[in-house]
Amino acid sequence: MAAATENAWNATELRSIKSELAKDLIRLQKELEIAEAEMEDLVEAAGVGAGDDQADAGAKTFEREHEMSLVYNARDMVQQTERALDRIENKTYGKCEECGNFIGKARLQVFPRATLCMVCKQKEERR
Repeated sequence: MAAATENAWNATELRSIKSELAKDLIRLQKELEIAEAEMEDLVEAAGVGAGDDQADAGAKTFEREHEMSLVYNARDMVQQTERALDRIENKTYGKCEECGNFIGKARLQVFPRATLCMVCKQKEERR
């Protein structure tokens, strides 16, 4: 039997979470733009410094890889947020994509982009 906190979201709660996610999406999109611009600058600068020693070349490579990681993470967060907003629109927000059970409000309040209930998430992590 599902706990009271496992019930579906009501309209007021969904409007609130949708508003928060929409604000978050704008912030994340700006962060992505900045990360992509910084990555472009690093790629352009990669050709400069042809006479760098190994340490300088290694440091530049590490910095580029770090920026690429930031870009990938920012893109992932934008996509997860867009997906959560789509799930609200499609009236599937709060339901596990794997088993169809409710994800749980407490979990979604901590991580509003969650698409799996705790049981399915634990199964996924064990794989």
